[in-house]
Amino acid sequence: MKPEQVAQYLQEHPEFFEHYADLMANLYIPHPHGGRAIPIAERQMLTLRDKNKLLESKLAELIQFGEQNDAISDKLHRLTLALIAAGSRAAAVHAVRYHLREDFSVPHVELRLWDGPAGDAAPEYAAVSEEARVFADSLNQPYISARPMFDSARWFGSEGERLRSFAYVPLRAAKAFGLLVLASEDAQRFYPEMGTLYLKRLGDLVGAALAAAGADGG
Repeated sequence: MKPEQVAQYLQEHPEFFEHYADLMANLYIPHPHGGRAIPIAERQMLTLRDKNKLLESKLAELIQFGEQNDAISDKLHRLTLALIAAGSRAAAVHAVRYHLREDFSVPHVELRLWDGPAGDAAPEYAAVSEEARVFADSLNQPYISARPMFDSARWFGSEGERLRSFAYVPLRAAKAFGLLVLASEDAQRFYPEMGTLYLKRLGDLVGAALAAAGADGG
């Protein structure tokens, strides 16, 4: 008989182990981590221990992810409260910059809005290329990049040359009216495979708050 046939027979006839209990007690098979032979019951115990270790590792990983998600949710909650308390768009922009740098520990944060009054000297209303506006309007999700897109490198001044990872978050009302850019010298701070759920929620939150404040809200 082939090994596959033996395995299938045992699966289909579990009563075999009841009829030949003595055989089971006297079977010796190779140790999974060494050359010596051990009873099959001991091998089963080792297999269960290995499975338990794997499950414990997965559980620890899930707990870690849960704790990280809880921490991010708390930070978003604090930012939400700050945006609600902001009495003007200028105050809301300040809250965004402050919380992203101090609470989220994002080293470089830049924001550009193109719905402001003409001639406004605030840095968030500095000139933005048409390509960057079209790019922002094309985004349905945050965009992660290892290089700056369009003219955004200049937004960071002299620090732009040292930056190695970027997250582009569109700010929308009916259409995109701004772009929030997070950046870091660490190439792994923002990477293509990372989840963008919280970045998307961040963009929704900031976009809604700034749109509600209005372009002439201070």
